[in-house]
Amino acid sequence: MASGVKTFIYPVKDLDRAKSLFGALIGSEPTVDSPYYVQFEIGDQRLGLDPNGHTRGFPGSVGYWEVEDINARFQELLAAGATEHESPKDIGNGAHIASVKDADGNVIGLIQPA
Repeated sequence: MASGVKTFIYPVKDLDRAKSLFGALIGSEPTVDSPYYVQFEIGDQRLGLDPNGHTRGFPGSVGYWEVEDINARFQELLAAGATEHESPKDIGNGAHIASVKDADGNVIGLIQPA
């Protein structure tokens, strides 16, 4: 069972410019600030900026459904007709992400927090 969409990740070409824009929109500094990922927290929601998202095949922002067992949910979605976009992987601090595509090519993200 998924507990809802808790994370949105935007692929960006200019990380510093995007960080400045979303910092102004949200009104706070990032909680994660690295050359490969920037994250803001808004209540129990997270907004991420990924400077490598375009090269990994993400055409736009992706909502990530929070799940307890990412490997099991990933396999269930494949069995239900989705195709693999990115297999489950560790993104640090005990968190994992994965993504699939539906029959229309929409990317569906999964995230298992630490």
